[in-house]
Amino acid sequence: MRLAPRSLQGRMLLLSAVATLVALALAGWAIASVLERFVVEGLDRRLDAELSLLASTVGPDGSVDRDRLRQRVGAFEQGRGWQWRIAGPAGTLGSADFPALDAGPPGPPHPDHGPDARAPDPRLPDPASDRIRALDGEEADGLRVHARRLTLHTARGDVTLIAAAPRDVVSRPIRAALAPLLAALAALAAVLAVATVVQLRLGLRPVRRMRDQVAALRTGQQSAIDEDQPSELRPLAVELNALAHDNAAALEGARQSAANLAHALKTPVATLALDLRDQPERAAQVARIDATIRHHLGRARAAAANRRATTPVAPAVEGVVTAVRRLHAERAIGVHAEVAPDLAVAVDAHDLDEMIGNLVDNAARYATSAVRIAAAADPGDRRTVAITVTDDGPGIPAELQSRALDAGVRLDEQGDGHGFGLAIVAELASLYGGALTLDRAATGGLAATIVLPAA
Repeated sequence: MRLAPRSLQGRMLLLSAVATLVALALAGWAIASVLERFVVEGLDRRLDAELSLLASTVGPDGSVDRDRLRQRVGAFEQGRGWQWRIAGPAGTLGSADFPALDAGPPGPPHPDHGPDARAPDPRLPDPASDRIRALDGEEADGLRVHARRLTLHTARGDVTLIAAAPRDVVSRPIRAALAPLLAALAALAAVLAVATVVQLRLGLRPVRRMRDQVAALRTGQQSAIDEDQPSELRPLAVELNALAHDNAAALEGARQSAANLAHALKTPVATLALDLRDQPERAAQVARIDATIRHHLGRARAAAANRRATTPVAPAVEGVVTAVRRLHAERAIGVHAEVAPDLAVAVDAHDLDEMIGNLVDNAARYATSAVRIAAAADPGDRRTVAITVTDDGPGIPAELQSRALDAGVRLDEQGDGHGFGLAIVAELASLYGGALTLDRAATGGLAATIVLPAA
């Protein structure tokens, strides 16, 4: 089972969320520990003050001044869990149901204590002395208490003083402080989460921009990726541009090779077929050779067709019109074009020039006075573009129009040419998912329309 998200942004968000939660948990634990230490230290100072009051009632011989004790004991018993006890040679005095206590570690040693040290004044106990110990325990009903114990050395023996307080005195302020602390940590987590999301979106923006540029490169909307990228992405952009350049060079080489081979083989084969028209058996063999050549050339040209190209139609038509006007200048043929300036097709520029060039040249050969070129988005399907070339010549009868698209077929034996112009256009259009159709023009001549995918 895959636990990590597939996207980089998802993985970084997950890692950031885990790191933030762990950091906030450690911060909360550290703050609560420090707070508890300060609260316990404050409680210990208060209990040490009570031990000082108890110690002031103990005489040098270990006796307890009960009158003084009665005057001061009221400050000790402040409620459930607040208790005291004096245990010495003269007996034990203190609160009822005194809890069982376990001694904690002794405090740091005091310099006045030792075998030859002078006995301290019991009425002035030193909280830093090793005679004071911290104790924790429970009452009979389960109430947890925290206590401090002081041992006084008297002439008749040791006297033990204990002052205890409920542990809730420590936990209650901590609980009260934890609520706003947790709220603050939650707010901090929310701020960090928003900051992380914003940081990731800004940080991954160059990746998304490069993705869009790669998509535009694949569809032919641009020829290269912008190499002005962050230092981590710039080597990738350079490599992608090199790969695109190599692919374009290989595609152009394959397309040119297929075109050269087509022109090199089709004309001799067509000429041979015309010479062998009166010999059916040999003509059939030539037809088989022609079909095999056309099959493999079609596959080669299909593999070399650049379907990711984006070629504007208007410049291609303008170039062809200029060339055709020069070729037929002596006949004074008028060539007129109506093409939207923003029209583009997903066809390689060389292939588009060849298709339009063949159609316009064919129209100019048979036109009486004018050739018209019109290109527009197909109203029935906005994803395609229709380019129509019409002339005012004799046209082609409807029953012969399908034969005109066959390679090597010439309906008019006069003039030059080998009958491959319309066949080449039909073949190229089909490679790009388009088609060539023939019809009768309103001027009486031929209307040839190629439908190509829009860029």
